[in-house]
Amino acid sequence: MSAVAAELEKQIDALLAAPPFSLAPAAHQARLLALLQQQLTGAAERDERLRRYLDAWPSDYRAAKSIADLPYLPVGAFKLSPPLTLSGTQEIVRTLASSATTGQTPSRVALDAPTSRRMVKGVVAITTDFIGSMRRPYLVIDTAETLAGGGQLGARAAAIQGLRPFATEMVCCLRGDAAGEPQIDEPRLSSFAARWGAAEVLAYGFTYVIWQHFVKPLRERGTRLQMPNIRVLHSGGWKRLQDQAVTREVFAGGVAQVFGCAADRVLDFYGMVENVGVIYPDCEYGHKHVPAFAAVIVRDPLTLRPVEEGQHGLVQVCSVLPTSFPGFLVLTDDIAQVIRYDGCACGRRGISFRFVKRVPHVEIRGCGNIETIRQRPAAV
Repeated sequence: MSAVAAELEKQIDALLAAPPFSLAPAAHQARLLALLQQQLTGAAERDERLRRYLDAWPSDYRAAKSIADLPYLPVGAFKLSPPLTLSGTQEIVRTLASSATTGQTPSRVALDAPTSRRMVKGVVAITTDFIGSMRRPYLVIDTAETLAGGGQLGARAAAIQGLRPFATEMVCCLRGDAAGEPQIDEPRLSSFAARWGAAEVLAYGFTYVIWQHFVKPLRERGTRLQMPNIRVLHSGGWKRLQDQAVTREVFAGGVAQVFGCAADRVLDFYGMVENVGVIYPDCEYGHKHVPAFAAVIVRDPLTLRPVEEGQHGLVQVCSVLPTSFPGFLVLTDDIAQVIRYDGCACGRRGISFRFVKRVPHVEIRGCGNIETIRQRPAAV
């Protein structure tokens, strides 16, 4: 590793080790801008296509005064095959691919060992800020078969495994029926609830799976678990629930009803494969926040300039975590509303925003349904 790369690694690690939501906006902007400029320079040196792209940008990124002035890639660039990569084939340990329905092309990002390590650290740092670092019993609202992916790991399994650092034990409370459809494993769920009752417990599930295969059956049976201190995390699958007119409020209320907990103990988070290692949970006021090692810019769809507070626009995600693929600055096809640029009542510094919807007529990206493909050594 060169001296420049070692210094970059040191600075990224420092951001990962610091409280994720404590930096004042000006300090956050300055630190990230300098790091992103360094990463763009490194990317241009390693990939001729990116060098040409940066050279063709209307302004020189090295003279940029803000992150919003830096050149960004459209999210569709990650659908290229082979995927954009800044590392040699021998250094890639894993390729993450978003799901795609028939006829659609998935996004793919290549991870080397350092990027993979930062990805884990990023998710743990963010999650810790919201639920604490304490390890606790972990209820997985999914089947054990979901985790049995061998060399290939689906989205639900990846998210489940990502929360294992917070677990003292892990229990899957669904099982597949004869047709492979998830259904509640009554003995396991009853045993878990009886054993841990009012204890601090963590639960995770894919949003659609929780609603369709857990909440709805329990409500139909009139079952109410007595687990008031459970913390339920969920992600992905909103499109299918919105088609059923299930809002976030309805979802949280339904989950709270069956667990016997308060609705504010149900935590939704947003993320995407192109922004690996960064997730955006809701705070107690329903706002999403950005950690010290990342940034979010909401751009006007017509002018592409950053919007004012209260306005809607296209989401651009920025991160210093990836060094094996150019995921530093990515313009997505998601629409969000900026709540405030600083001063959320929850106390977290920096921008707060709310995810609104995907741009109309854009294919569903399947951001949560991630498969993981282990790289095999090339034939000699």
